[in-house]
Amino acid sequence: MFNFATPLAFLLLLPWAVAAWRLYRAGRKSGVLFAPAARLPQRTAGWRVAVARALPALFLLGALMMIVAAARPRTTLARERRSVNAIAIEMVVDVSGSMDALDFAPRGRLEPTRLDVIKEMFAQFVDARPDDLIGLVTFATYASTRAPLTADHRLLRHVLRGVAIPKVPGEDRTAIGDGLATALARLVDAEPKTRIVVLLTDGENNDGITSPDQAAEAAAKLGVRVYVIGVGTEGQVPAKGRDRFGREGIGLMEVAFNEPQLKSIASVTGGRYFNVRDERGLKSALEEISKLETTKIERQVYERYNEHFVNYLLLGAALIALALTLHMALTRRLI
Repeated sequence: MFNFATPLAFLLLLPWAVAAWRLYRAGRKSGVLFAPAARLPQRTAGWRVAVARALPALFLLGALMMIVAAARPRTTLARERRSVNAIAIEMVVDVSGSMDALDFAPRGRLEPTRLDVIKEMFAQFVDARPDDLIGLVTFATYASTRAPLTADHRLLRHVLRGVAIPKVPGEDRTAIGDGLATALARLVDAEPKTRIVVLLTDGENNDGITSPDQAAEAAAKLGVRVYVIGVGTEGQVPAKGRDRFGREGIGLMEVAFNEPQLKSIASVTGGRYFNVRDERGLKSALEEISKLETTKIERQVYERYNEHFVNYLLLGAALIALALTLHMALTRRLI
């Protein structure tokens, strides 16, 4: 199907039409009184006059081709409408300072951290659900939307790779309620009827405006189930650190883990709670969540377009260049 990607470019036809009117209005025929007309030559219009008359039309045609090129004519090569089974999923990932813990890493190794493992598992989870709309919210002291609900999972994975723990002092605390509330705001107008939140956290709420209980109640009212994955253990865990000489090494970090609160969030919203203490457990939890019910929705799929604007662009540029060249040849001046 032939169409234009940017049809608003045709608004340029308005100044084009004004220019055409002025060119031909200014070029109206005029004459002077000369009584002995018989003494004038029979043929006065040479090739220069003929070319001069064609120049305005040549220039206007070239400008018209440029306007068409700006509208980006194209042919849709693949376009279909199909039914897909999909749900809307908001992934809410904790990026507080405790996510630097190394209890998932082999003993004595500086990687992977808890956050590294979660990012890897999240990417596999996204790949396993190609038809779902998935968004990403991260939270520490503040919650932020990293990616809106999208079917473009390649973009989502690109955003995920850039997720990191804030290094600004005071911004590495844990605001679980704010993270959950932000995710709910993104799910309110989602097309699929089935809407869920997957909350991955390793700590307890110690900051934020909205409490986890308030956010859970809001989720229940909206019909959004929250699946909570509690990551790691509590107490002293190995974590990345630096000694007094600035050398990176492994130290101990004290982490708190409010499991009753996380279980309450899942229970109030009709979801489930998973306690994950290693990489295998995290993978198992995400596989379990991946078996959720789905909602059938209609989705238009656009595969590829064949762009034609280059042909119009080259033709328009060639016509304008020809018109200017002939004008300079006739008048010996640029304008």
